[in-house]
Amino acid sequence: MNPVIATLKWLDNNLEKTILVIAYAFCAGIVAVEVFRRYVFDTQAPWSTFVPSYLFLWLTWLGASYCVKLRSHLVFNEVRERLPRGWQFFLVQFDYVLYFVFGGIVIYWSFDLVSLHFEMESIVPGTDDVLSWWFYSATPVGWTMLLIRVVQNIIIDINDFRSGAPVRVKGEGMVAEADPHA
Repeated sequence: MNPVIATLKWLDNNLEKTILVIAYAFCAGIVAVEVFRRYVFDTQAPWSTFVPSYLFLWLTWLGASYCVKLRSHLVFNEVRERLPRGWQFFLVQFDYVLYFVFGGIVIYWSFDLVSLHFEMESIVPGTDDVLSWWFYSATPVGWTMLLIRVVQNIIIDINDFRSGAPVRVKGEGMVAEADPHA
């Protein structure tokens, strides 16, 4: 297999998971160390209350993207699952339209915020040189990844619909790596 394609396939399967694990490990590590330092040595790094909160932005938005990939995001399917296949497909596609509308709004306004922090060269409180836009960029990056996952789901859904396969209205029991369409 071409190394570029192999790398892209690995990124498609692992990008969010890898960043989520690293961000969570840093977040948990900072909190654990700083709680220990606070109670044992009566001292704490001034940035330790801000960086985990900023890392949580990455956890939130890339986690949302990963959930869309797995189709394990919040859905209300009680009625939808009882509808005919054509209506199920239509409503899932309508969901995707709403994702793009909302995602476009979020990306536009969050990019404006990232640009503002970039232009001001604002730093994370308690640090000397950690730029805050690195953390605020989690929102447009995460939502862009989420919309990429929506496009992937659209392609899978159209192929499934054309082949007569059931419409995937929820991700119960689905694992991305085991997905034959991935």
